[in-house]
This record gives sequence, structure tokens and C-alpha cells, in this order.
Amino acid sequence: MSPQSRTLLAVAVLALALAVPAGAYLKLGTRVGSRTESLRWREFPVRYFVTDASVAGVTAQQFQAAVTRAFGTWHAVENAQTSSTFVGFVQAPPFVEDGANVIGYLSQPGQDRTLAATTFTVDETDGRILESDIYFNTIFPWSTAEAGGTDRYDVESIALHEIGHLLGLSHSALGETELIGGGRRVIAAEAVMFPIAFTRGNIADRTLKADDIAGISDIYGTTTFAREFGSISGRVTKDGRGVQGAHVVAFNPKTGKLVGGFTLNESGNFVIAGLEPGPHVLRAEPLDDGDANSFFDDDFDVDVDFRVAFYQRVVAVPSGGGARDVEIKVIAK
Repeated sequence: MSPQSRTLLAVAVLALALAVPAGAYLKLGTRVGSRTESLRWREFPVRYFVTDASVAGVTAQQFQAAVTRAFGTWHAVENAQTSSTFVGFVQAPPFVEDGANVIGYLSQPGQDRTLAATTFTVDETDGRILESDIYFNTIFPWSTAEAGGTDRYDVESIALHEIGHLLGLSHSALGETELIGGGRRVIAAEAVMFPIAFTRGNIADRTLKADDIAGISDIYGTTTFAREFGSISGRVTKDGRGVQGAHVVAFNPKTGKLVGGFTLNESGNFVIAGLEPGPHVLRAEPLDDGDANSFFDDDFDVDVDFRVAFYQRVVAVPSGGGARDVEIKVIAK
């Protein structure tokens, strides 16, 4: 490892893991002096290997095909420029710092809420990703069946989530859960990057949602994206002071699409980018339906002591520009 690089563990599907706030959705980031640099690949295609290992019900070839389909789903986003190449099978497992991007299985019995996780080695001077590995936990049953495997987790769905991390996205809070059996069950999710997985056999997360598409386009957007899409920026305040860690959601009543962001400082500032031009309804809500550590560092002070509030007017998002100085006022619970 060079003096200017370090390894970061980023995320898992059922576990609650660290992310550095860097903008809307959230993007993953690394601290460079007093600023945060978004994690991103500077060269494409991303070359990746797959560990030549099988688990019950899934051969190495079936696993690789599912992973390749998941990569293809991200690459198909119209206004984002990403690509990847499957190089071949290797004997090496993931999570070995060897300069290669390896995706495969590991047995992690101590991580009994972690379906899969992603790690990075990054250049600390500019946020450039140097290496990224993904592991799938063999303590869980897996499937690559076209319609999903009964009582098994879907490789392609989980791969789509983890590859979102590999490309630089952190977690989205666009989902709803309920407490069940000492854990949480997903009722609905409007983002593949929601940190809690659907139940076994579910394949709903093989398809990207508006929030996922806005996020990846914000990181790797084309000139068309910059010209045709817009943003909303402003503050969430309580008694005139900023609210840190509030979840802000932009709803497009014409399309029904939802794109979320967070207030990322004590002033309560937020930016939600990647929005289609036109009217949007804004809502601010506390991040009280989950663990804040799934979205922020341990020392990030999240305020959840306020009621859900809507901005009093519909916000018109311009093409290639931003609607600014929006203030959503909330009151304590």
C-alpha cells in the first residue's frame, strides 16, 4: 500500500456500515484535508475477476453470469458513463489487497447480518478508487434462478447493490421497514441502495430506481445529463437553526419518482441533484427508522427530534440549473 492510499470497508446489505457523506443520495467519500472527495473510478472499464468457487445451488459460472448482469444494469443507465470487463476466474478470494478487483465468496459466521460487503483501496489525494473487492457471505443460501430461489437470497439483486458501492454510491434511505423477530423486514424500497435487503426469494432489487439512477448519473454524468437535469438546494431548520442529518425527499408528481438526500452539516444544508425538470414536492423527515451508522460516520450528530414536514410550495426544477434557497421548517416532536 502506498503512503497516499488506504483501504476502506464500505457497506453491506444487512449490516450497518460506514459511509462518508459527500453529497446527495449519499456518495461515498474520503477526507482530503478539510474537504471530502467523492470516491470514483477515473479509468474505465473496471476490470474484475471472480473467485472460482461454488456454493450449494450456484456454480462459479452461474455466479459470474449474475454478477455480469448486475454490472450491465448499472452500465445501461443512459446518462452515466461506466463500463466493466470480466477478466477471468481466479483462485484468490476477495478482500486480499493484491491490486485486483475480485468478487467471490467468504465464510463470515461472525457477520450473521451481513449478506455481502465491499472494500476499497483509494488514493487519498483525490478519491480515486485503486482497487475494490466484493464478498458474498456463504453462511446464507444463494440462488441465481431466473424467478428467484425459494428461501434463498438472489445473487444478482445483492450484486447490484454492492456494485453500486463499488462505483461510489453509499446507502439510500428511501425505504420502509417493520420490526420483526428482533430485526427489520423491508416493506417497500424505492432504491436498490437501501441498506436492508428484501426477504429470501425476492428479486425486486434487480431493477434500479430513480434514486439509484440519479446518484450514479451525478458521479459519472454525461454532458447531456448536466444540460437536461437539475437540482434543488436549501436548508432544513428548526427554530431558526440548522438540522443535521435530516432526510430530504424530492417527489415528482408527474412521474411518481422519488430522489432523496440529506442535510450534511450543522447549518442544515442539502443538495438533491439528478432531478428531471419540472415541479417537485419536498419533504423532510427524521432518520429514525434505522441505524444512522448505516449512512454516516459514528461522530456525525444526527438530529431525529422533529416531525415530518413539507415545503409549503411546489418547487420548479430547471433544466441544467438549480432551484436554490429552499428552506423547509420543521418543529420538534
